[in-house]
Parts: sequence; structure tokens; C-alpha cells
Amino acid sequence: MATGSHLSKSLLAAMALLVLATPARADVKAGVDAWSRGEYEAAVKQWRDPAIKGDPDAQFNMGQAYKMGRGVKTDLNVALDWYKKAAAQGHLQAADSYGHLLHYQGKVSESLPYLQASADRGDPRAQYLLATELFNGVHIGKDWVRAYALMTRASSAGMAPASRSLSQMDQFIPLEQRQAATVLAGELEQRAGKARAAQVAGFPINTTPPPKSAKPVEVPPSKVTPGFPEDIAVAGNPPQKPKPIPVKPAPLKPAPVKAAAKDGAWRIQLGAFSDEANARNLWTSLESRIADLASLQPYLKAAGNVTRLQAGPFASKSDADAMCVKVKAAGQACLTVPR
Repeated sequence: MATGSHLSKSLLAAMALLVLATPARADVKAGVDAWSRGEYEAAVKQWRDPAIKGDPDAQFNMGQAYKMGRGVKTDLNVALDWYKKAAAQGHLQAADSYGHLLHYQGKVSESLPYLQASADRGDPRAQYLLATELFNGVHIGKDWVRAYALMTRASSAGMAPASRSLSQMDQFIPLEQRQAATVLAGELEQRAGKARAAQVAGFPINTTPPPKSAKPVEVPPSKVTPGFPEDIAVAGNPPQKPKPIPVKPAPLKPAPVKAAAKDGAWRIQLGAFSDEANARNLWTSLESRIADLASLQPYLKAAGNVTRLQAGPFASKSDADAMCVKVKAAGQACLTVPR
């Protein structure tokens, strides 16, 4: 009898916890619905109690509200606190926002572990910020190859500031390092899915700040002041993703790697991909948006597991550089390479 009584009490306790959990989730959903209707104060009212009780989605949503000043007065410190609470429970969007906001507030060393984790799983904003730090080498050891690779990934995702920073980097990073970075960019793309799966299963992330650079690096810092986006997503209402560039229905026909003409010793490199189809799709998209590319021959150059998309030929490096300027102006990464 004692054993049966004990089991009955345990079962009743478990059922009570389930009953208590249901209204909390209902409040979070009700808040999301209110937010979608523009009723921000009502949304915050719904989220506050479950957030205090530890619901990570509600905590993330409270951080969004305080960051944007919707339903409450803008307070970045309060937003940071809510993001931190949700991130500690493994909420990836909160971890992204926590790292971005730490960096925005000048707490760069604290932000770096979070930016690294976000960049590993393919977040463009984190890739952009981490690339800037790796290029300047003030708060973390300088690594120009990784910086260029990350900036290339962020640019390919459609971040205009990243494309502008790539143009600045071209003035300082040697050609051989940029070539190595292009290959690394393709590898980073390939690893992103695995990194995301590992982070979902393995939070909390390592929050130990990386070692600082031994001495300041004598290169100019990026002129682009990173901030945070004006759009807002709340848990239960998926974030807006960058719209993909429309492509023509007809895919690019397979193009064997051709030897350049005798007077064409140079090409431009537009990207490196683990999936050859992505290289073909990029060419189709760029050819439709950048008229000057129509006269060029595309090349799909295999290098291990990576396919590099190149175009040419060009008689001189200056001609190839001039084309890269036009391509970058359209928001696409571009690198001048010998054939």
C-alpha cells in the first residue's frame, strides 16, 4: 500500500506540473499573436510572467521588445539580460542576439565566443563582425585568411557592409591568402549544418574569451559601424531570412574547365562551393544582373571537394580588377586570380 500510495502521489505531482506548464506556453503563443497584430504592450504583458519563470522563448521575446522599444521603453541593458538568460538555456536566436548586442555595446571580448558559435553555424551578421575582429587583430589574434573567408560568406549572404569590407581587405591581404580564403569559405559553408546540429545538442557554448593579439596590428579598422537589424523576430514567429536572388529557370550548362586564350592569363573568381549546383546557380543569377559578365566564359574549377566559379579570360590583371570592381558594386564578392 505504501508503495502504491507513493506512486500515486508522484503521478499526481507530475500531472500538476504538466497543468502548470500549459498556461505558460499558451501565454507565449498569445503574446506572439498580439505582437503580430502590432499590439506590443499586450504581447509584453503575456510574456513577462513565463519569462520570469524561465521560459526561454518568452525571455528571448522580452529581449527583442526591450531592444526595439516596442511595448516597453528601449533599454539595451535589460535586453542583454533577457538574451543572456535565454542563451544559457540553449536558445540559439538569443545567443546570436546576445553576441551581436555585446559587440554593439563595445564589450568585444565578451562577445567573441558567441560570435564564433553563431558564425560557425552560418549566421551572416556574426561572420561579418568576427571577420572584422580577425582582420584588425586588436581583441583577438589576427587571421587574415579566416577573416577574408568569413567576410566572403557574409557578402554571399547579401550583406552590403560585408561586400564593402571585402573591397577594403583587397588592398591589404596578399593574393595567395585571398585564394586560400576562398577555398576556406567553401569549407565553412559545408561545415555550417553540422556545426548547427552540434550546437543545438551541446549548449552551453564555451564562453572563455579567446587570447588577445600580442600587439596592435598596423592596419586601418573597418569604416563600417556594425549595428543590429531594424527588423524583429520573436520566438514562435520565424525571423525574416534574406530573400534568395531569383535565378533563371534554365540552369547553367555544364562548363568544362577550359584553357584561357593565350592573351588571357587572368580570371575573376566569384565564389567557392561544396555543391557544384550552387556555383551554376550563382553564375545564372549574376549573368542576369551584371550585363558585363555576358561576354565572359564561366569556368567551374574543381579543387578537392570545392568547386570554384571563375570567369574570363582577361588579357591583364588590371582588366580583371576593373571587372571585379563592377561585380563588387553589385554586391557580389570577387577576386582576381591567375588562370
